[in-house]
Amino acid sequence: MKIEVLFPEFCNLYGDMYNMKYLKMCIPEAEFIETATDDKPAFVTENVNMIYLGPMTENTQEKVIKRLKPYKERIEELIDKNVVFLFTGNAIEVLGKYIENEDGSKIEALGIFDVYSKRDMMHRYNCYFMGKYEDIEIVGFKSQFTMMYGDNKDSYFIEVEKGIGLNKESNLEGIKKNNFIGTYIIGPILIQNPLFTKKILKMLGSNEDKLVFEEDIINAYDVRLKEFDKL
Repeated sequence: MKIEVLFPEFCNLYGDMYNMKYLKMCIPEAEFIETATDDKPAFVTENVNMIYLGPMTENTQEKVIKRLKPYKERIEELIDKNVVFLFTGNAIEVLGKYIENEDGSKIEALGIFDVYSKRDMMHRYNCYFMGKYEDIEIVGFKSQFTMMYGDNKDSYFIEVEKGIGLNKESNLEGIKKNNFIGTYIIGPILIQNPLFTKKILKMLGSNEDKLVFEEDIINAYDVRLKEFDKL
């Protein structure tokens, strides 16, 4: 099994790189490929089982878009082939149509999904988040200078119970297409949501049915659910 972590030297805000560090502990037999910004991604020429991209600064977003744009068709092909993707924080924005600055100027993104983002750099939005993905309660946090817009009613990740979706008016969070999952939730999401992590392992076809520190991490998840439910 091969799992590619894109640009970890820059796309690592909010401690989200621990999504991959924890996953590596859960499936130690997997090969984790860390692709630096100047490297050609392994997914271009190799078969990988999962691709991860974490949150980044706004300047880094523009560099990542430039690096990935030559491989747009390959990314679309892998999504269609049910390769697992997990994009967290503002990483999801690089696959939209564009990112709009406050002055109205637009940064063309990869255009894989029919959504776009608008920046408001003078106002950071922070919130607790809670919602339902299939039969799993998902908890986490959001901290963002952008809101995403577009129709994701047929391709959303989570139904919102507390917090916001793609934007303040939406009750649908993230994007899910086949095994692609993109979400603004940070935290890191895999450590905070063990049942979702088990779902990811199944999507990967892993034989592991027990998480590392499973009892402790599920106990912490149960406490978090009760605390978030009171908010």
